[in-house]
Amino acid sequence: MYMDLKELITEALYLPSDSIAYFVSRELSRLYSDKVIIEGAFSSFDLVGYARAELCSIVGGTTVFNESRIDWAASGKEFIDEPENGWFNVLWCGRLLDVLFVTWTAEGYRERHHWIIADDRKMAEDFLRAVCDWSTEVRGEILVFDGGYWYKDPELFNAIKSAGFDNLILPDDLKREIQEDFSNFFASREVYERHRIPWKRGVLLSGPPGNGKTHTVKALINQTKQPCLYVKSFKSCWGTDHDRIRNVFTRARKTIPSIVVLEDIDSLIDEENRAFFLNELDGFATNTGVVVLATTNHPEKLDPAILDRPSRFDRKYYFSLPAPAERLAYVVSWNKSLEPELRLPEGSLPRLVEATDSFSFAYLKELFLSSMMQWMADAGSRRMDAVMLNRVTALREQMNSADGKKRKKRGEKKARKAAVSRL
Repeated sequence: MYMDLKELITEALYLPSDSIAYFVSRELSRLYSDKVIIEGAFSSFDLVGYARAELCSIVGGTTVFNESRIDWAASGKEFIDEPENGWFNVLWCGRLLDVLFVTWTAEGYRERHHWIIADDRKMAEDFLRAVCDWSTEVRGEILVFDGGYWYKDPELFNAIKSAGFDNLILPDDLKREIQEDFSNFFASREVYERHRIPWKRGVLLSGPPGNGKTHTVKALINQTKQPCLYVKSFKSCWGTDHDRIRNVFTRARKTIPSIVVLEDIDSLIDEENRAFFLNELDGFATNTGVVVLATTNHPEKLDPAILDRPSRFDRKYYFSLPAPAERLAYVVSWNKSLEPELRLPEGSLPRLVEATDSFSFAYLKELFLSSMMQWMADAGSRRMDAVMLNRVTALREQMNSADGKKRKKRGEKKARKAAVSRL
């Protein structure tokens, strides 16, 4: 038997890609005529993860070659070990079954099919459902989508645990409105359904960079305790953006209620994938229980079909540069966290707030960090408030230079468009 299985995998991988699945299914039916065989190609069939959670036991067929793909995530992390091609004996709920994986490339797309061989169809289907249900749950982690692949990131989840609205400085009305919007939405499914209103939401946070949008996203995920699907990129060297956009929304619909985070949406959606994205966002497929939470530093780059069309992003919140009251709250908070020898005199705070007009929170943070480094480099020979006021001037020059480059780039882009339109 095992010799036949070795030959089966080897011979299958020599075939044209559109013939492999049929060939494997036919040969398995011949080898196991007394068994039930079901085939699938779901990314949510995470047999290795299911076994690591001690929900089943897997043993490789020792006389069958088993190939695994080892991915390196980062220093200090465990390797990601996924079966590519091989035969596995599985013990689940006191019963034995077998799983075969075969992986090949078709049109630049990596396809991995699995076949479950069991004594009866109910057992095979129950096992498949159990593994897929477990794999699609999000439990104490962030589900990240990057270039066509999903992975769970418990470290990112732990990082957002420190993000809350208590340590987020925003205008009180804006902070309260955002929190109430999300808490009311997730608590109101029955009300929506009773009045036949689609229970879904699109929220867009926009405004200049460095003014609290990312912190707000983290605080919302932390506060709502809803599963989060974070999209890093729709781009990949294989397949199309359409495939990956469909993948994201399909996964979100299986994990409801959920929050799909599209940070810097203007860099994720372009002219080629916009129509398909809008169809998934607001087309025939229902997005019941899905909140799409997007951010952008450049709302002017978004197509009106995304920005202005009702029922797509029906809640829009603008994060402006901090007003004097917010800058003072931020400076006071930072000042309290400093060691005594670095703290600013209370009387110098209003002057610093006035001097940092048009500074974002990101630039205020950079002001404190760079001033601390300068103070240490000077061996504490100058007072911290004098160092900071000096750094304000340097950072303002940096801001003006960056703004000038952006204006020049926008002007060049407009000129190119005008030249093209005249052709």
